[in-house]
Amino acid sequence: MRVLLVGAGGVGTAVTRIAARRPFFEAMVVADYDPKRAEAAVAHVGDPRFTAERIDAGDQEAVTELLRRHSCDVLLNATDPRFVMPLFRAARAAGAGYLDMAMSLSRPHPERPYAQCGVKLGDEQFAEADDWAKDGLLALVGIGVEPGLSDVFARYAADELFDEIEEIGVRDGANLTVDGYDFAPSFSIWTTIEECLNPPVVYEADRGWFTTEPFSEPEVFDFPEGIGPVECVNVEHEEVLLVPRWVDARRVTFKYGLGEEFVNTLKTLHLLGLDRTEPVTVPGPDGPVKVSPRDVVAACLPDPATLGDRMRGKTCAGTWVRGTKDGAPREVYLYHVVDNEWSMAEYGSQAVVWQTAVNPVVALELLATGAWSGSGVLGPEAFPAHPFLDLLTEYGTPWGLREQ
Repeated sequence: MRVLLVGAGGVGTAVTRIAARRPFFEAMVVADYDPKRAEAAVAHVGDPRFTAERIDAGDQEAVTELLRRHSCDVLLNATDPRFVMPLFRAARAAGAGYLDMAMSLSRPHPERPYAQCGVKLGDEQFAEADDWAKDGLLALVGIGVEPGLSDVFARYAADELFDEIEEIGVRDGANLTVDGYDFAPSFSIWTTIEECLNPPVVYEADRGWFTTEPFSEPEVFDFPEGIGPVECVNVEHEEVLLVPRWVDARRVTFKYGLGEEFVNTLKTLHLLGLDRTEPVTVPGPDGPVKVSPRDVVAACLPDPATLGDRMRGKTCAGTWVRGTKDGAPREVYLYHVVDNEWSMAEYGSQAVVWQTAVNPVVALELLATGAWSGSGVLGPEAFPAHPFLDLLTEYGTPWGLREQ
């Protein structure tokens, strides 16, 4: 397998460090808009299978040419969601497979944003599913940790643990702190703003997909391995759009443990218009320039990939499932916890980006060995869960199951 990895930020760099320990691929081209980031990621692993290139992820034709020039079999997208569609289309144009960790962007309903869906996450990609299937190519979408491992857990629960499922609820929480910073997100603030301030989507079998107000339905969820109780709220996320396509459940939700301070900061950014992506004109030393307010916010905050040495604590991603088995009620939480001290010592990557990065590498290995195969635009739920969970454990990072 020959892989083009687009994006050498925190997650992309963690991908290279995880993949370098595995023998399943022949070559990995690491491409980034900033060639120094790509070169640094390649230099760190010191593996001749890796090479660095410069690429503009928004230039579909250039990405297609790069895939062809290096004879790549698959493109792994480790950029932010703005670049999903050009990379997705470039892969198909080159006859390559495609993986991402976040799907094409949503757009709120123009008249009833907190009641009805507009354009949903992934709609643009699923609209081209028939073309991918006709070409015999696979686009495996949403294969990070959330979405990704959380969806694998949903598939496992449906196949192994339940006869009927009432609700699947992804629950994400952490007790991470960052020394020296009052506010320092552990993941891309651009993506965090996008998913937290958009109308959250909920799925119910008798109603379909619908939306609510941001940060709705707060609940306290008790996370395992010492993290403890964290207040979680509804957030827009891909699992709610993916799980119902392949798993029967009467209700699907996603709730994120943000904390009051984080929620209030996001609300303030929204109030001031600093969450906007449309450029505004501001004075510059050489005259007026156009900048995106959200890009300014991201530039003012520390790069999450550089915070590992200052971070303390653990992060937990998991899927809570409620239903029946053999006629009796059952409730479980399937989860994956990463301790930042461990991920920094073992890989030099902070916990959140490492936890995101390990899952697409596992998926690539399953595709390379043929344990997973398919064509079209598919989510992780479309594949058997056991091979993934077994290989994840083999990577040295086991998952857990807690009866509730």
